[in-house]
Amino acid sequence: MAVSTRTVSRAAAGEPAVGTYDTGEAMCPYRLVLEHVTSRWGVLVLIELLDRPHRFSELRRAIGRVSEKMLTQTLQTLERDGLVHRDAKPVIPPRVDYSLTGLGREAAEQVRALAVWTKDRMDDVEKARHTYDEARASGTRAS
Repeated sequence: MAVSTRTVSRAAAGEPAVGTYDTGEAMCPYRLVLEHVTSRWGVLVLIELLDRPHRFSELRRAIGRVSEKMLTQTLQTLERDGLVHRDAKPVIPPRVDYSLTGLGREAAEQVRALAVWTKDRMDDVEKARHTYDEARASGTRAS
């Protein structure tokens, strides 16, 4: 994915590109979204929301070991990128549900495919690690 010359020149000149917030985002907007989608918690949120919408506490329990602050930041980032929809219902106590948008569903399906591949190929990865570690220990390194 190429970044337009105009966007790069404007960012290099110190001018914000249209719809961006910093020079890094202006120069490589797709890289920033890729970071959000493939972040430690972003991956898990997207995969979990593929099944159904979740309330914040349900999502936190389903993912496990994520702080409230980190989950909040991840959800806000994914919402800003148009991948997650936040539905706040005006009831007492307040109820907020999170679900995937169409764009988010596309991204989540891609991420889930990578997760499935990783699970399916874990034996091969373990063998490669073992071979690498043995080669390092013996002072030789396989190319």
